[in-house]
Amino acid sequence: MALKLIPLTPMEVAFPNELLVALKEEPEGFRQTVLIYTLGKLYELGRISGGFGAQILGCDRWEFYRLLSENGFAVIDYPNHELEAEADTQGWAIAPNSP
Repeated sequence: MALKLIPLTPMEVAFPNELLVALKEEPEGFRQTVLIYTLGKLYELGRISGGFGAQILGCDRWEFYRLLSENGFAVIDYPNHELEAEADTQGWAIAPNSP
């Protein structure tokens, strides 16, 4: 199944070049990092879903959650019904909930 990439609206946010030098980042890598942090905060605040964030990044939901987790965002609050629905959609087996 092909991932549906959502077109991005160009927006300019300026950072001093010294920041990129200090972080040892290339502009494109830094842009991706800023996008992940922005989406992570919006997800954390409940403003966007994991699926929507994944679409914006052009990855699946699990990759989106992995990226958020690697960058310090909590993704554990994944509701059981959503986890079960995603597992069904993807054909994954998950352990049943204990009573």
